[in-house]
Amino acid sequence: MKTNMTMAFITSTFALLSCAAPGGAGIKRYTSDMCVVTDNKLGSMGDPVTKVYGNQEVKFCCKPCVAKYEKNPEKYAKDLAAAKP
Repeated sequence: MKTNMTMAFITSTFALLSCAAPGGAGIKRYTSDMCVVTDNKLGSMGDPVTKVYGNQEVKFCCKPCVAKYEKNPEKYAKDLAAAKP
């Protein structure tokens, strides 16, 4: 019984994580080629960083931009909405 519960937990956790992966089912893709925080071109600071918040994929030019965004996501909400086609 305990094994079945463990497998059910693992399966449901995997399903949730796969849905929250960038580009996963139900995730709104980030379509801009610019960082939402600095407006730098993605890739200009190395490999872009991709995160998912709720059901929205967001791309950043570097890790420090992730921290800035996470401190005040409301500040960037307008720019994030404008980045959609």
